[in-house]
Amino acid sequence: MHRQSSADGGPVRVGITGVGSCLPGGVMDSERLRQRVAAGSGLPLPRGIFERATGIRSRRVAAAGEYASTLATGAGRAALADAGLDPLDIDLLVFASASRDLVEPATAHIVQDALGSRAHALDVSNACNSFVNGVDLARAMILAGRARRALVVTGETPSRAVRHDPADLAAFRAGFAGYTFGDAGAAVVLEPVDRGGVLDIDTETHSGHWRVGGIPGGGSRLPRGDEHTYFHGDGRELRDVFEKVGTAVLDRVRRRNRLEWTDLRRVLVHQVTMPYLERFTELTGVPAERLVVTVPELGNVASATLGVQLDRIRGELDPGDKVLFVGLGGGVSIMTLLWEVS
Repeated sequence: MHRQSSADGGPVRVGITGVGSCLPGGVMDSERLRQRVAAGSGLPLPRGIFERATGIRSRRVAAAGEYASTLATGAGRAALADAGLDPLDIDLLVFASASRDLVEPATAHIVQDALGSRAHALDVSNACNSFVNGVDLARAMILAGRARRALVVTGETPSRAVRHDPADLAAFRAGFAGYTFGDAGAAVVLEPVDRGGVLDIDTETHSGHWRVGGIPGGGSRLPRGDEHTYFHGDGRELRDVFEKVGTAVLDRVRRRNRLEWTDLRRVLVHQVTMPYLERFTELTGVPAERLVVTVPELGNVASATLGVQLDRIRGELDPGDKVLFVGLGGGVSIMTLLWEVS
């Protein structure tokens, strides 16, 4: 297999040439969520408990006929339009999400069918880092000459893993992190570019913490049972793990690329709650004005977080601007992706 070259004879660069997102129309504010959980559980939940603890005012919720694939397809269409491409122009389609429509087949096939694409289709799943992992995989396949243009999509519907009728206070606490969840879709087009593009990707994985939080049902360990279909995890413990893991991966990417925070146009970071985000800025020193804050109105939209943020600031970016993606995922893993606008 020959190595691809750019028009000037240098190595191929892979960049983001299209961005899209898709938010469901349903909105669940924190007070209405409190009322629903209080009614379902009989627990005397104080008014404002969710917003005070998380800083989340509302979150988007997919309707009965909307699925992970629905949101991914909507975002994919928007990203293709942004890139000026037809679905038949792409030859790789990666569905990268913590959510899915079915255990099998891969949700990417449902998205491919809905778009009218003929691209090679596959799923990538790694909790809230799924989307960055999908971008990393698609970029690698383009660099290896296995694909020319790729569409990476995510559709997240974690609101369906929220328990609205916990049996008691212990069950409420065990599933509390789930009350941060909202639904969303995001997508990017990747293809060779003459300048800029994805400059650096790094990751750290600390799998000894895989038990800290997640949705246990649906796999070979616990294939059935309603109790296992809901998110279980201690939000405080999850934050402690990320603090313990530290900022080494961020320090590495800045050192390698000789970057100060002021060299970055934006820093897109996975957002779970406002206290998490505030602690992140305290630990890393990222200036608050570089962030794109979405969690108060959208909640934790899992792996769609970074793509939604990118779509919101796409219009303000100029060629040469650098954007740092920071992913945090259960398992646990931390990922960074440095992109320069082409």
